Amino acid sequence: MNALRGIAPDLDLLAAGETAEDEALRRAADDARARAVGDDVHLRGLIEFSNHCARGCLYCGLRAPNGAVRRYRMPRPAVLRAARTAAALGCGTAVLQSGEDPALNVAELAGTVREIRRETGLAVTLSPGELPERDLAALREAGAERYLLKIETSNAALFRRLRPGCDPETRLACLETARRLGYQVGSGSMVGLPGQTAEDLRRDIETLRGLDLDMASVGPFIPCEGTPLADGANVPSAETRVRATLRMMALLRIACPELMMPATTALATLDPGARREGLRWGANVIMPNMGDPDFKRDYRIYPGKADTDAGPEAAWRRAVGAIESLGRRAGRGPGHSPRRRGEEA
Repeated sequence: MNALRGIAPDLDLLAAGETAEDEALRRAADDARARAVGDDVHLRGLIEFSNHCARGCLYCGLRAPNGAVRRYRMPRPAVLRAARTAAALGCGTAVLQSGEDPALNVAELAGTVREIRRETGLAVTLSPGELPERDLAALREAGAERYLLKIETSNAALFRRLRPGCDPETRLACLETARRLGYQVGSGSMVGLPGQTAEDLRRDIETLRGLDLDMASVGPFIPCEGTPLADGANVPSAETRVRATLRMMALLRIACPELMMPATTALATLDPGARREGLRWGANVIMPNMGDPDFKRDYRIYPGKADTDAGPEAAWRRAVGAIESLGRRAGRGPGHSPRRRGEEA
């Protein structure tokens, strides 16, 4: 963390409440954001197209052993309706997200990507978990431009404990393959996981910086029913997790000024005002959920998810309200990484 020591040399990332360094850190991150990516806040329309998942991650409500989840796969017409709505409202990107669906039909998904690109002109970000190279290549050929795969934590032992049967090296290799295929790549981490330390969080910043990312997100861990971590034991308070997430966002912005970085839905779930705060601490992206409530209320990666019962228009209005309350503006166009300016439509 040598590049950051002059800004926050003694900052305890998991300290409860505000510290004397917080405002200086926030200002430094906001200045870095303004210089590198400007005042536009880009809106990505989130479409959670499947909640099936083969994994057994201890923290996620979609985990395969959770029999209480009502599973769904959105048919292509429903995905296309959501994408059209996103485009009509003013989003520049459709983000297609799912669990690691064991029955993912890559040809079908590629067809959906092609139709979204043809009908709406939206950029397409994919976040369906780890995929083999042939599938990533097929989806890239179909027109997908971005690929998001979170590392969750840089602590390999903690990663393996929380994600049984998964290997962090495989995850990193998948990101590298996507980059080689021409995707803009994104990753991210969680804050407040059981057993996580402030030193782990510092290593997360270094790891994310070393991945040469176009996009990155940092969000708070939220315990979920139907998981082994549902009781929230050894988890910092919600206030502490929100504050630590904001600090992490600020440090990541300073370390990687040109990142596209969202103020996450998880932040807004723990504190309705925290999405706006995220924009003050370095974020320049919001992802309003474009899904039909009949689908998205079953995408229960954690409880009480913000905007779950809101229609797309209401989710959009909340996002724009947060942006305009800070005197900033909703961005136009796909909002590519500044490192890809030549790709702007």
